[in-house]
Amino acid sequence: MDIDLLSTMVKEVMMNHDSVTLPGLGSFMAELVPASFSDKGYTINPPYRRLYFIPHQGDDTLLADLYSTSNNVNIADATRILVEFLTEMREVLVARKIVVFPGLGRLRATRENHFFFVADEDLDIYPEGFGLEPVSLKTHEETPEEVQEAVSNLAQMLEPEPAVEPEPVVEPEPVVEPEPVVEPEPVVEPEPAPEPEPLVAPEPVIPSAPTPVIPSEVEESPLPEHPKKRLSLFVRILIWILVVAVIVCLALAIVGRVAPDWLDYYLYSPEELEILHSL
Repeated sequence: MDIDLLSTMVKEVMMNHDSVTLPGLGSFMAELVPASFSDKGYTINPPYRRLYFIPHQGDDTLLADLYSTSNNVNIADATRILVEFLTEMREVLVARKIVVFPGLGRLRATRENHFFFVADEDLDIYPEGFGLEPVSLKTHEETPEEVQEAVSNLAQMLEPEPAVEPEPVVEPEPVVEPEPVVEPEPVVEPEPAPEPEPLVAPEPVIPSAPTPVIPSEVEESPLPEHPKKRLSLFVRILIWILVVAVIVCLALAIVGRVAPDWLDYYLYSPEELEILHSL
């Protein structure tokens, strides 16, 4: 047996199991790591299985069984060969502080001979995740010239525009209707009294005075309100609200490009920021 065969056996076993024991040395363990964010939250990494080493030994015989089946030897001889090789490998690890597992990673030892494992970056022991790739949320890398131009445009937009005084609305003068002309009633001339009879004195006839006509008062109707004035005020208020909303959206978009850390401070909680910074 050599280190290449041992690495191949360990990788094959870990494809279908969560742990495998190296007699006299320790155990390899695998755990599923869920999908995560990196690159300040702009990249989504797919899930994968992480391989690590612990000094505690299990009671499985997965490596011995695989070696016995692959080389057509009995389980007792397979266990003996495996233990002898791992004993020699432990001595090399204590002396040189490193043993390379081709295709897996490197098993290291500290000064106090505590063993730990560093897996290769391209190690794949997660068959269910085949074909999964990181997804970047960045659609365009802005150049310094584009950033400078966007900042200058934003500064120009934020400058207050001179207020344009609205033109005074000339209200039409109210039309005063002329008072109706009251024609005086004709004065009825009293008829001439008949000649008095010689025996009976006629009663004097008193002419009736003309009835004075009082002209009716002209009621002034209130001037109608002008809806044009109210409509122009509403339109100006609506235009200012739309301008402010557009400026705020552009400011947030540019700040998200120029200083995403500052924007992340308001988008994520302190716990989420700590997780993002640790990635």
